This record gives sequence, C-alpha cells and structure tokens, in this order.
Amino acid sequence: MKVDVLLGLQWGDEGKGKVVDVLTPRYDIIARFQGGPNAGHTLEFEGKKYVLRSIPSGIFQDGKTNLIGNGVVLDPVLFREEAESLEKSGIPLRSILKISKKVHLIMPTHRLLDAANEKAKGISKIGTTGKGIGPTYTDKISRNGLRLGDTLLSDFRERYAKARDRHIDMLAALGEKPDTAELESKWMDAIEYIKTFDIVDSEFFINRALADGKSVLCEGAQGTLLDVDFGSYPFVTSSNTITAGACAGLGVAPNRIGDVYGIFKAYCTRVGSGPFPTELFDETGRLIRDLGHEYGAVTGRERRCGWIDLVALRYAIMIDGVTKLIMMKSDVLDGFDEIKACVAYEIDGKRVEDFPYTVDGVDVKPVYVTLPGWKTDMTGMKSEQEFPKAFSDYVAFLEKELQTPIAVVSIGPDREQTIVRDSF
Repeated sequence: MKVDVLLGLQWGDEGKGKVVDVLTPRYDIIARFQGGPNAGHTLEFEGKKYVLRSIPSGIFQDGKTNLIGNGVVLDPVLFREEAESLEKSGIPLRSILKISKKVHLIMPTHRLLDAANEKAKGISKIGTTGKGIGPTYTDKISRNGLRLGDTLLSDFRERYAKARDRHIDMLAALGEKPDTAELESKWMDAIEYIKTFDIVDSEFFINRALADGKSVLCEGAQGTLLDVDFGSYPFVTSSNTITAGACAGLGVAPNRIGDVYGIFKAYCTRVGSGPFPTELFDETGRLIRDLGHEYGAVTGRERRCGWIDLVALRYAIMIDGVTKLIMMKSDVLDGFDEIKACVAYEIDGKRVEDFPYTVDGVDVKPVYVTLPGWKTDMTGMKSEQEFPKAFSDYVAFLEKELQTPIAVVSIGPDREQTIVRDSF
C-alpha cells in the first residue's frame, strides 16, 4: 500500500482540516506529520465549529485511527485542553488516537524563549505565534530536545531539569528572569494526562499497517511556502511542510508516497511578516478578508489577502509532486465583477515565471490576467454541472496554467459544501 499526502500549497490557512475530514472515509489511518499548535485546522459540520491544533482532523469519522507522528512538536498543556474539549463533545479520543514516542515536547521555557527572541529582533521579527515552536525545533536539531518517550524513563525529571536550566540561562542572556514554577506544575500535570494515551513507536505502527493493507492519509500543517528550506526564508516555519516532510515526519520511505493532494485557495492569504507579491492594500483586499472570514483559527490575527499567485503555486506543485489539486473558498469570490490571477512577476524590468530565490526586499510587480467574475451564489450547489460558465472557465484556466487537475472544489465551510469532480 501507498500513503497519500494532503498539504497546503500557499502560506497556510488553505482549509486542510475540512478536506481531511471529507477525505477520511477513504482511509483507515490519518497521520499528522509536522508542525505544532501554531497550526489551527477548522472544521464545520452539523452546525458546529471545531478548531484542531495538534490532533489530526480524522477524529470526527467513526472507526478511523489517528496518529500524531514524530515530526510534530507537542505542547502538553495545549494538547490536554484540546483533548478534554473533544472528549466532552463525545469523541472517544483514547480509543482512536495514538502518539509517537519520538514527538518533541514544547516546554514552558520554549514559549518564554519564543517571546524573548521575537522581542530582541524588534522590527525584524518574523511574526511567530509565540507557541514555542521555533525554540523546540531548534533544540531538536541541536540535539538538546526532550521527547515524549523520555517521560516513560526513570530519569525523566533529571532530563527535564537539565533542559529547563539551559533555557533559563539563555533567557537570562536576553535580559529575562521568569518564575517558571507555576507553568512547570501545570505542564507536569499535563504530561501525566498524555501518558494515559497510547504512546507508540510510530514508524513501526505505520509501516506494519501498510504491510497489512491499511490505507494512510498524511496530514500536513501550514503551507509549502512556509517550508524551512523552500519557503520565503527567513519568514518561514521551523519544519518541512512539503511532501518530503511526510517521509521524515512519519518514518515512511519515499517509494511509499502515492497521491499528493495540494490544497489552495481561489485567492491568497498570509499571516504575520514576510513577502507577499500579490497582497492587496485596498478595499478589494479588505472585502476578501471580510467575506472569507480571514482571521487566524488559533491566533485570531487578521490575514493579509491578495489575488491568487500562480508563480508561487506552480513552484509549490513542483516541489511537492502534486497529483491532484483541491481549490478552497471559491464562494468568497462569488460577487466579484472581475477576478485577477498573477501569471508572472516583473523584476528589474524583466518577466519572471520561476519563483525567485528571494522576494524579500525585492521590487516585485505581479503580472495579472483578468478574468470575468461569475456573479453567482454557488454555496448551495451540489455538482459541477451547476457551475456558472465563468467559474468553469476560471477552473479550466487554472488547470491549464498549473498543468494539474483540480479534483475537488469547496464552495463553503461545511463538509457538505464540497464538490468532487469527475477528475477525482
């Protein structure tokens, strides 16, 4: 069996949570492979709204196993809050969720370091969510990390104290002298809570499941353009958000990858700092934000909005090896007279169609193609045969530009507002 991968192709917030929930019936196992609680996946169905931060989005489908893979960084306190809320709503979480022993733990001092580091950068700050993600991945790479499996060892308290004291020294160098006692007590209580879940050697669990003929969907967080290697560095996250990240974040070999579902919005958004060539600073940008309810699911921050960027999207499709595209939030553009799509950049008077080494501090002028809007409310449609011609033409235009089929179109936030096309 192969593992299929589902990930975002822009700067995150593409709607991955909803799509995972829609696709889950096709799979036995849903596995999250990277990121931390800075990534909020929003799902809406049966009149209720849920925001997941660390737990895979397949938990709402009966009979499915969900796995938090080794590539994830986990905050025990936030995990407990999220898990307890889901259990109160009737989700039998302990029977359907497994957590990798190799998950790295976000400590209270990681969050303090995150805030102190951002403060020290001043106007050059990255715009992190302050959840401690970056410092945790930094410790992982520098071989100073604390893993969930360590909590099962007899010397766990000593390991924790060593890591904490190292962080306190780093905070002191940044002029911070925090009292961590209360935060630490709450964190340790949350550790005991996590230990009531099924903590597994996830690489063996996944590969044995594949050998037994089980189907697996790998769920990514954030987006390709935030990848630490291939994103708009340094305004990126701290992990590999691309398809290759699924291999490292779950322990599956590259030859195990099957379909790659790439999710994108019919326009673009970005949260925090960093370059955004098609960003709109006018009434159109504000209208897209308001119609699309473009506010961070975890942070509540306003998202920056702009027209779709096909230069960046082609790049993401190439890096990820996308086999099928999924377009989200098409309904947000239902009322526009015209729709614009960036097909190239103009840099120093030259037309550029490849995503450049950097667009930070570079005078990038988007080259737009203008298409007619469809001026039709699509939110109640049930099949692509109902699509207005202008929208069908827009989809065909994107498929030609991107050389990849659009298999699914979302026309609203609810799981029922999803059109699966013949190309799926």
